[in-house]
Amino acid sequence: MPLSDTAVSASREVRAVISRLRRRILAASDADDMSVAQASVLARLSSEKELTVSDLAAAEGVRHQSMSAIVAALAERALVERRADPTDGRRQRIVLTAAGGERVAEGRRARDEWLAGQLQEKCTESERETVLAAMEILGRLTRD
Repeated sequence: MPLSDTAVSASREVRAVISRLRRRILAASDADDMSVAQASVLARLSSEKELTVSDLAAAEGVRHQSMSAIVAALAERALVERRADPTDGRRQRIVLTAAGGERVAEGRRARDEWLAGQLQEKCTESERETVLAAMEILGRLTRD
């Protein structure tokens, strides 16, 4: 079945807006002292608790050596620590430290506050309700 003009147009607009919004939200966390890759690793560890460097490299789509450098930089700042794998003494698990967890939480708070502030300042109540309705519709695209 051929795609309708509105489906193609909506697809382009959604991708463009989400891309710009994502960049603005990430910038709102004011992580000038941290690379996007480092922030991504911290966020991943906050949800997956502990991973090996190989697991992180695969999940982030980077080479093992690149991930080793990212982890080393985070460990140097005491945001992550290496722990021996209890089942394989040759492997190490990477986990967030308390400082790393706080850094993730601070970033999330800053991003949430920025976006809520923008919605409050630049949108009417009716427009915010429209955004909520649109999110429900877009959410359907992510469910199987």
